[in-house]
Amino acid sequence: MSERRPPDCHRLVDVQLDERSVVRRSADIEHERKVAIFDLIEQNVFSPVGAADDQGPFQLMLAIEENRLVFDIRDEQASPLGKIILALSPFRRIVKDYFEICDSYYQAIKRSSPSQIETIDMARRGVHNEGSELLRERLKGKIDTDFDTARRLFTLICVLHIR
Repeated sequence: MSERRPPDCHRLVDVQLDERSVVRRSADIEHERKVAIFDLIEQNVFSPVGAADDQGPFQLMLAIEENRLVFDIRDEQASPLGKIILALSPFRRIVKDYFEICDSYYQAIKRSSPSQIETIDMARRGVHNEGSELLRERLKGKIDTDFDTARRLFTLICVLHIR
């Protein structure tokens, strides 16, 4: 039996990062941020638990405040609907691992063989998937989302961690 498909209004139409919590980003990181937001807006499943079938679509502001990850959820007209606040500590190790493997990947692109690059990229995707599953687990009972949406949100959480 397939999962019940959420109503089309249970999606994001705008995603912003709190720019106060990020510093200047490299061109590679800025590109990742833009692609993640573009892909997220194009196709996503985002349904705050308890939202009515006709509530939404939603806007999302992601921020880090007082060492916590904040999902500031608003309706399409930007009226506040609520905030979901998650502890950052469960994400620290995986974000650190992801940054390290991404650094290896960008270095490999410059001087490694295609098979070495592919191996590192497979590991990078594996760590990214692990972070996405962790995010879905932490959002369980708060926000329903699919794996691809969680993957793109995890990318943005990593961008927020850059200091």
